[in-house]
Amino acid sequence: MLRVIFIVNGLGILSGIARKPTWPGFWQEFLPMSVFIQPALLASLLLLCALRRGLGGRPYREFVVAVFVLELLIGIALYFGIRAILPQDDFLSLPAVLVFMLVATGVILFCLNLRSRALSPAITEARLQALQARIRPHFLFNSLTAVLSLMRADPRRAERVLEDLADLFRVLMGDNRQLVPLQTEFVLCRQYLELEQLRLGDRLKVAWHIDKMPEDALVPPLILQPLLENAVYHGIEPAAEPGEITINIYRNRDHVYFVLRNPYHGDAGAHHQGNKMALNNIRERLALHFDVEASMKSQIVSAGYQVTITIPYTTKR
Repeated sequence: MLRVIFIVNGLGILSGIARKPTWPGFWQEFLPMSVFIQPALLASLLLLCALRRGLGGRPYREFVVAVFVLELLIGIALYFGIRAILPQDDFLSLPAVLVFMLVATGVILFCLNLRSRALSPAITEARLQALQARIRPHFLFNSLTAVLSLMRADPRRAERVLEDLADLFRVLMGDNRQLVPLQTEFVLCRQYLELEQLRLGDRLKVAWHIDKMPEDALVPPLILQPLLENAVYHGIEPAAEPGEITINIYRNRDHVYFVLRNPYHGDAGAHHQGNKMALNNIRERLALHFDVEASMKSQIVSAGYQVTITIPYTTKR
């Protein structure tokens, strides 16, 4: 808010200097202008604050147009209001008032847009790191649980699994803020499911449909693994009988589709909340990477729970 106040008053000072470069002439020009600037600034800030919810959800172009129209209306209303109270002949003309409102609004929007662009990469990077950090502990816990189940039954096999797990965590602990090849994500997910199959045995069946998978496509890291973890936790573990997780990855024109399906056993309190948290995590990371170009939809279909992720097909980092 202070930045806006300084910008508007600075523009008023520059306008006064430009119109009357002498010291007495500057004050003669600036004082009537200041009588208009301060109420206009206060009215604009209060009105924009009151309308922030309605304006904030609109596309940027619509937001800019709405702000310009709003400022013009404020300028016209204040001009006639001030002229009614202070009918001086040397007060600013209506065209001068409207030009000043348009210029001031344009400069403020431009400055705020530049600041937003400068800060957004840092904010996005920090947010991605926080979201990734939420995933790793869950993955570690479930993986170690699978290994511990083998320690007594088959120590040699458990040792080999630990070696595979170490390779897995080298990938997880790397810089996961950048997009990675889809093939890398696929290998990670397959290794994870192999670990879970060691723990669950014949209860877990997996069907991969990857004939049309574009291996060179770039995807957010750990975009599928949390979904697979959810599928095991919510779809396989609650049931006594075996269950199947189906993963279909394919490209259609300029988009890559991930369709994951697992058995559905109804909402289960904390289980359901945990599922929603994981889905919200992925949805937020998709938005940070691709904005509105990516989407995620979850639904119950034929006694199964299905999640569909759509992202733009890209091979450039």
